[in-house]
Amino acid sequence: MSDLPAFGSPVRRLFQLEDGAIYLNHGSYGATPKQVMLAQRRWQERLEAEPSRFMEREFRPGLRVAAERLSALIGVDGRAVAMVENATQAVNAVLLSETFKPGDEILITDQTYNAVKNAVRWVAARSGAVVVQVDLPFPVYSDDSIVEAFASGISKRTRMAVIDHVTSPTAVVLPVARMIAAVKDAGALALVDGAHAPGMLPLDLSTLGADWYTGNCHKWLFAPKGCAFLWAADAVRGRLHPTVISHGFGQGFVAEFDWVGTRDASSQLALPDALAFLAGFGAKRVREHNHRFAIEAGQRLADAWDTEVGSPPALTGSMVTVRLPEGLGTTQADGLELRRRLLDEYRIQVPINALAGRLWARVSGQVYNQTSEIDALAEAVLVERRNAL
Repeated sequence: MSDLPAFGSPVRRLFQLEDGAIYLNHGSYGATPKQVMLAQRRWQERLEAEPSRFMEREFRPGLRVAAERLSALIGVDGRAVAMVENATQAVNAVLLSETFKPGDEILITDQTYNAVKNAVRWVAARSGAVVVQVDLPFPVYSDDSIVEAFASGISKRTRMAVIDHVTSPTAVVLPVARMIAAVKDAGALALVDGAHAPGMLPLDLSTLGADWYTGNCHKWLFAPKGCAFLWAADAVRGRLHPTVISHGFGQGFVAEFDWVGTRDASSQLALPDALAFLAGFGAKRVREHNHRFAIEAGQRLADAWDTEVGSPPALTGSMVTVRLPEGLGTTQADGLELRRRLLDEYRIQVPINALAGRLWARVSGQVYNQTSEIDALAEAVLVERRNAL
C-alpha cells in the first residue's frame, strides 16, 4: 500500500478524468481506472484474435470467474449470481419472470429510481396489477420514520415490493433489512435495487432476507460501464429468466444469463481486475474514506449556503444531498438548467434535483475528489444565486 498514491489529487492520475473537470457525480456513472480499462481492452483483443475459440471456450468460464470473485465480496455462492449489464436490466428480468394477477399490488416509493418506476408501471399495466407508491420522509432524520412510512403501503394484496438500498435522488441509505422483514411478514416478495450499494456499503446478501438483489459494479467497484449483477434466493431462482431468451433456455439460471447472444462482455470479464484495484487500496479503507468525505462535504456546503443536508451520517454512504440556497428555482426544470450552467460555465458535474419543493445537489465522494472541488461548487452556486437575484 505504501507504493500507492494518496487519496485526493495524487490518485486522480490513475483515472482518465480530464484536468480541470470537477467530477462530483461518481454515483451516476462511476469512473474506471486506467489499468482496468486496459484489462478490458485485453479481453476485447483476445476475442478478436480468435473469435470462435474465445466465444466457445473462454467467454462463459470468464464470466463465471467474475461472478465467483464478486460473490466473495457480497457473501453468497457464485452459482446464484448472474452477470448483467446494469441494475435496470436486472429489475426488468425479475419483473418479467414473475406472474402478476389483476389486483396484485407492487409497492414502490416516491424515491424509487425512475427507470425502475417505469418498468413496474409497464408490468402492472400489462397484468392488471396495481402500483402502490408511498412517500418516504425527506429530509430524513431517523430510520424509524422510513420504516413506518414504507410499511404503511403494505397490505394483504402486496405481491412484491421494490426497495432501494441507496436512493438515487436523495442518496439516503435505507434500512433495507427492516423493510424486507416487513414485506416478508406480509407474505410478499422483496426485490432490492442496490444499484449504488456494492463498494459503498459492506454487503452480506445471505443474511439480508431479500428474494432478489441487484447491484451495479461500474459505480463504486470501479468496473467498466456495462457491468452489474443479479442474485436470486434459492426459492425464486428456478423461475428467473433474462430479458433475452436464447440458447441457454431450460439449462438453468447460470446458463440462461451467461448466454443471451453474441455480445461484448469485456466490462464484466474485467471485473476481477476492478476488484483487484479496489483491494489494492483496501475496500474497507475506501468505503470509510468516501463516507467521511461525503459527510464533511455535505456539512461544508450546508455551511456555505446556510442550508441543510438531507440525511444524518447514519443514513449516508458515499453520497450526500445538500439543499441549495433560495433564489435558484424550485422545479426539476430549474434544477436541470442550473446543472447545465454548472457544467458549461464551471466544468462542475453534479446532479441537481427538485425535492420537497426545493433544489438539492447530490454530491459523490470518491478517492480522487478533494475539498477544493467542494469549495468550487459552493462558490459557483453562490455566484449563480447572486446573478439570479
